[in-house]
Amino acid sequence: MAKTPRPGHVKTRLVPPLTAEEATALNAAFLYDITAMIASVGRNLAVSGFVAYAPADGEALFDGKLAPQTGLVLADGSVPLPPEISGIGRSLVQAMRSLLGRGFDAVCLVNSDSPTLPAAILAQAVAALADGRQVVLGPAEDGGYYLIGVPAALAARAEALFRDIPWSTPGVTAATLARAAEVPLQVLSLPVWYDVDDAASLRRLAVELADRTGLTAGFAPQTAEIIARLGLGRRLADPIR
Repeated sequence: MAKTPRPGHVKTRLVPPLTAEEATALNAAFLYDITAMIASVGRNLAVSGFVAYAPADGEALFDGKLAPQTGLVLADGSVPLPPEISGIGRSLVQAMRSLLGRGFDAVCLVNSDSPTLPAAILAQAVAALADGRQVVLGPAEDGGYYLIGVPAALAARAEALFRDIPWSTPGVTAATLARAAEVPLQVLSLPVWYDVDDAASLRRLAVELADRTGLTAGFAPQTAEIIARLGLGRRLADPIR
């Protein structure tokens, strides 16, 4: 799930400490590393990678910013949906419907804010979706989620998971799990991971990529390169508060 990489439209919570152009370059690095991670999982499992993007006029801006063999699918929330599905929920449902409409057995919707997400976590999600009997959720440290996976067999019922959710708040995962219990739908929770969407989490990422201490993820080379080139380790050297 990604916004078109255009200055002033992506990673706006990182401006400042970054400029709009730097934030866009960082976003492009995230996109490449995440799509490369998805492609690496696809070398051993039946996985195809796509970027579900918005707005509708931005497809060309992804040229050269994605791993090879990554497709594009529009997810601008413009399709007819119940009013209870709002905000990012509209884009998530549109992406899910579009990809399942291409004949896939399941879909994993992954954020574009976690460039060091381990490939092993995505592989775990893919394996869990194989029997078609459960939804998979990857909770984020901030109360949202970095991944939601839905098998085709449950797709119609799973659209309830996107109704009346307090998007962009710490209550997203809790509300999603509560809705799953109401449906009901079985949910497998994946390991918690973190998003990079503010100065503190960017500082954390810069430290981890610089010294690799405590890093259990796969290395994110494009992200590491842009962080080094922009000197973010030095610029963000104050302790995380």
